[in-house]
Amino acid sequence: MAKVNEAAAMEIDDPNANISDQINPKFSINVLQLLKSAQMQHGLRHGDYTRYRFLHVVLYMAERAWSHAMEKRQLPDGPNARQRIYLIGRLRKAVKWADLFSHLCSVKGDSRTSLEAEAYASYMKGNLLFEQDRNWDTALRNFKSARSVYEELGKYGDVENQVLCRERVEELEPSIRYCLHKIGGSNLQASELLQIGEMEGPASDLFKSKLEVNGFVGYIDVLYYPDLQAVMAEARSQQAASLTEFHWLGNRFPITNAKTRVAILKAQELEKDLHGPSADSVSAEKRLVTFDKVFTAYHEARSCIRSDLASAGSAENVKDDLNGLDKAVSAVLGQRTIERNQLLVSIAKSKLTRRRDDKNEKVTKPEELVRLYDLLLQNTADLSDLVSSGRDRKPEEVTFAEECELKSLAFRAERCFYLARSYSLAGKRSEAYALYCRARSLAENALQKFQAHSKTDQVMIKELKTLYDECRSYSCIEHATGIIEEVKAPENLSKKISTISLTGADKKVEKYLLEKLDLYEPAISDSNVKAVPRIEPFPPAFQSIPRNPIVLDLAYNAIDFPSIENRMKKDKKGFISRLWG
Repeated sequence: MAKVNEAAAMEIDDPNANISDQINPKFSINVLQLLKSAQMQHGLRHGDYTRYRFLHVVLYMAERAWSHAMEKRQLPDGPNARQRIYLIGRLRKAVKWADLFSHLCSVKGDSRTSLEAEAYASYMKGNLLFEQDRNWDTALRNFKSARSVYEELGKYGDVENQVLCRERVEELEPSIRYCLHKIGGSNLQASELLQIGEMEGPASDLFKSKLEVNGFVGYIDVLYYPDLQAVMAEARSQQAASLTEFHWLGNRFPITNAKTRVAILKAQELEKDLHGPSADSVSAEKRLVTFDKVFTAYHEARSCIRSDLASAGSAENVKDDLNGLDKAVSAVLGQRTIERNQLLVSIAKSKLTRRRDDKNEKVTKPEELVRLYDLLLQNTADLSDLVSSGRDRKPEEVTFAEECELKSLAFRAERCFYLARSYSLAGKRSEAYALYCRARSLAENALQKFQAHSKTDQVMIKELKTLYDECRSYSCIEHATGIIEEVKAPENLSKKISTISLTGADKKVEKYLLEKLDLYEPAISDSNVKAVPRIEPFPPAFQSIPRNPIVLDLAYNAIDFPSIENRMKKDKKGFISRLWG
C-alpha cells in the first residue's frame, strides 16, 4: 500500500504529468449544484420522483452518441477504417436513442414536442444513411421530412424559435441537394462551393467534412479539384491576386499581405448579399447573419494589418500605408455597423404596432428603439471622429464627415420621437407633448439640411418627412387627450374617491391607506392600481390595553392569628355596676 501511495505521489510531483493534462483536459462540474437544479426543476420540489426520470436524458444520450461520431469525423486526416466503423456505430446509437425519444414524446409530450422529436429522429436517420453512402432516396426522404417539419414550426412560436427553425432549414439544404445529385436529380456548380463553405452549424458539418474526405466522389463530372479546401483556396487566391489596393474616399492603400487580401475579399463578397440587386429579397434574419460574417472578416483583416504594423520596424512609408489601410478598414466596419443597427431598427419598428398574436411573441417597446438610436448616435459620432482625424483630409473625407453629422441629426429626431411615445404610454401627457414638439423641430431642421446638401439621400428625406407628419399628428392627439383628461379629472377623481370604503371585509386588501402614510403611492389617480383602495378595516379589531390589576387575598382565611386579649384594655366597673351586673 505504501508503494502505491509513493507511486501516486511521484506521478503528482512529476512535471511531465501536465503534458497528459494538456492532451486530455480535465473538466470541472459542480455535481451537487447540477443535481439540485435538475431535481428542483423536474418534480422533486413536490416529491414527484416519477417526473424526475425526464425525457431530457434520452435526448442527451442521442446527442452524446452523435457528438462522438462527429469528433471522429473532424480528425485532421479523416477517420481510418477502424475509426469509421466506430463512427457509424455511434451514429446508429444516436438513431436508436432518437427513435426512442420520438416514441416517448408521442406518448408523453404535446403535439408540438412530438412533431419536433419526429423531425429530430428523421434528421439522425438521414445522417446515418448519408455517412454510409447508400440508400440515398431514403436519406433524402428523411432530410425532406425534417425540413418540412422545421419549416412549419418556423411559422409559429416566439421569434427566437422561428429563427432557430429557419437556420436548421438552411443547414439541411446542402445535404438535400447532395442526395438529389447522387440520385441524379440535380448538379452542383463550382460557384456554389464557396457558399457551402461559408455555411455554419452542426447540420452542415457532416456535409462539408464528407466532401473534404471523399474528395468530391461523384463530382468528377462537375469539378476537377481534390477537395473543398483546395477549391475554396484556389478560388479565393485567384480573386485576391487582383486585389492589390483598397479604395476608400478617394484614397488608395496598397495591400501586400495575402491574408489581408483574402479577408477583405471575403468581406466584399459577403457585402454583395447586403447591397446587391437581390438584397431586398433576403430575410432580415439572414441579413443579420451576413453582417456578423462581414464583421468577422474585417476584424480578421485589421488583425493582420496590425501584425504587419508591429513588424514594420522603422519603415515610415510602410507604416503610413498600413495606418491608412487600418483607418479605411475601420471606417468601413463602422459603416456596416450603422447599417446593421438600422436594420435592427426596421425590425423593431415592424414589431412596434404588431398585435400580440401569440402569447410567447415579444412586442417591441418604444424604449428599445430609444436604446437602438442611442447606439446609432454613438456609432455616427465614432465614425465622424475617425474620418476627421488626421491633418491632410481630402474633400471626400470632409463630405463624408458632413454626412455623418446629418445622419446624427436624423437619429436624434427619431430618438426624441420614440422617447415621446414611451412617455405617452406611461400616461405623462405634458412630457409627451413637449417631446413630440421637440422631435418635430429636430426633424424639420434635419430635413432642411438634407435638402440643402449636395448629395441628397432620398430615402432619409422621405423618412424625415414621414417623421415630421407623425410628430405633428401625435402632438395634436396628445394635446387633445391631455385636455380631455384634464376636463374629466374632477369627475374621475370624485368617482374614484367614492369607491373608497372603510370596510374591506368583502375583498382581501394587501395594505390599507392609513398604513401607507409614509409612502408616496397614488391610490386613485394611478391607472395601474386595480384594487379599490381601503382606508381602514371597520369595525376595528380588538386590541389589548393595560389596566389595574385585581388583587385577591386568598391566604387571609387560612391564617391562625394568636390571641391578644391579654393586651386589650379592660373596662373598670363601679359598685352599682357590680350589683346590677
